[in-house]
Amino acid sequence: MNRWNWAGALAAALGMGTALAQPSPATTAAPAAEKAPIKTLRYAFRVAETGFDPAQVTDLYSRTITAGIFDAPLRYAQLARPFKLEPSGCEMPEVSPDHRVFTFTVRKGLYFAPDPAFKGVKRELVAADYVYAIKRHYDPANKSGNLYVLQNAGVLGLDALREQALKTKQPFDYNREVEGLKVLDKYRWQITLKGPNPRFIHSLADPMVGAVAREVVEFYGDKIMEHPVGTAAWMLKNDEWRRSSRIVLVKNPHFRDEFYNEEPPADRPDLQAMAAKLKGRKLPMIDRIEIAIIEESQPRWLAFVKGEADLTEEVPAEFAGIAMPNGQLAPNLAKRGMQMNRYVRADAVVSYFNLEDPTVGGLQPAQVALRRAISLGTNLDQEIRLVRKGQAKAAQGLIAPQTFGFSPRFKSEMGEYDPAKAKALLDLHGFVDRDGDGWRERPDGSPLEITYHTQPDGQNRALSELWQKNMDRLGIRIRFKLAKWPENLKAARAGKLQMWGVSWSASIPDAEDHLGLAYSANIGQANYARFKLPEYDQLFERQRQLPDGPERQALLERMDKLLVAYMPYKVHVNRVFTDMTQPWVIGHDRNIFRRDFWQYLDIDPALQAQAGR
Repeated sequence: MNRWNWAGALAAALGMGTALAQPSPATTAAPAAEKAPIKTLRYAFRVAETGFDPAQVTDLYSRTITAGIFDAPLRYAQLARPFKLEPSGCEMPEVSPDHRVFTFTVRKGLYFAPDPAFKGVKRELVAADYVYAIKRHYDPANKSGNLYVLQNAGVLGLDALREQALKTKQPFDYNREVEGLKVLDKYRWQITLKGPNPRFIHSLADPMVGAVAREVVEFYGDKIMEHPVGTAAWMLKNDEWRRSSRIVLVKNPHFRDEFYNEEPPADRPDLQAMAAKLKGRKLPMIDRIEIAIIEESQPRWLAFVKGEADLTEEVPAEFAGIAMPNGQLAPNLAKRGMQMNRYVRADAVVSYFNLEDPTVGGLQPAQVALRRAISLGTNLDQEIRLVRKGQAKAAQGLIAPQTFGFSPRFKSEMGEYDPAKAKALLDLHGFVDRDGDGWRERPDGSPLEITYHTQPDGQNRALSELWQKNMDRLGIRIRFKLAKWPENLKAARAGKLQMWGVSWSASIPDAEDHLGLAYSANIGQANYARFKLPEYDQLFERQRQLPDGPERQALLERMDKLLVAYMPYKVHVNRVFTDMTQPWVIGHDRNIFRRDFWQYLDIDPALQAQAGR
């Protein structure tokens, strides 16, 4: 539809007729006003949520929900390319010349969603809420999986406050002011770092620092993961939430007046037209979001094809040939008016080795050779063709596309498949078949068997089959242990898994997000491999203080090469994703560094009704 037909259809749906002669009230009864339709966005997650507390959740799907409920200080402009920060809960900060002091002003007139914790009072967002939200990551009771981001930045005084709580085993002292995190007045607060960090500001667009009201946390106690209350556009409808099955969000009735004013890049006329159509519309434009948890790809895809879902994120790889042959929207789907958005996410799919495990861990030459051999024996071409159906590219290192530090010219052993070279490495370092049963033993003669932890869905079953073939070819026994994703995540952070396959999506457009997976200070949090190498740590700390440029680029590349050499992570691929929407969905475009895209979408009721949905 063109702009005016679309507006007319919407007006009709809302019962807002065009300008007609008004009938005389004496002769004609006034017709009852038609009730506006409830605009609902329906789609699915492929992994269950773990909860909704910004200080505790680390997985992509739970963080997607928290991003829609809680206002971080900043956010990424939805359509701007290159990616650009803009105000969210706060105005853009004052930043000291040495990038150590960041002073924020909370936007006035922002209110938390209504909740019993507020006892009927409309609660305004203030500076103390951000200070409290950040301190919560340091509280040992919360076991924050994102604490490393703040600790790596070096917020002055908070580590000491945390250590005091750990040492005394007393509750964390939220009332104690520290040098690095202060409330200046009702709306202004300040964060100070121990050293320069030109990119720290990007971390303040992350939902992990979404503003939280202290009285809500204290009201719900250990049930806070089930009761998210924020100031952003959405709120959880608790009475319709079914854990690991269905999540329902509705509009926050206290959400501020915010209007569509996106500025897409000049080389995207399609986005320019879309933004012009939506400009000035009050956000959010839809009323309700229903998210089903569907782990298997087939029912998730079929729900979209049948019109039971309005959006499908990341079209499953096994249906890529049907949905988008040769990277183009299939004619039958195009005829139905469906829309496709294809993009490269800043992510890396990895299998990590637990460096503390006696079988695959250690930095001794033989142990490094074992991990390198496993990497060289991993057939990425088959993984991309057979399992991922061409929707990925072989990775050369841990630095992901779409981030500063990534170079398409960088090539390494990480992307190499050479089983003969792998076997030679194993032979050279004593991993040989001593008893003639066809399987290699360790250099000390003990059995060599690796355990790979995974999930029971279709794609992971296919990946496990490929792992089996690859390791059989090398003469290495491998067995698989299945568990749900949240269970594997918990065990990985505790160092209890020998190997696990997981993807890591960057939350900022910079290599540091991925390279932090190997920084030793992050062991127990993001560093699942529990990798510890002094040279790497020194480079990580040095690059953090440098501005973007050739010097920093060289350090990032050196770090990537160290990871190839020691192989704590086997980086498999960088994935290519495709989202699809039904013809009645308006305004969709993927911003890979922003989770809360729902408020920028609209549903055309006329087109939806026309399709019988």
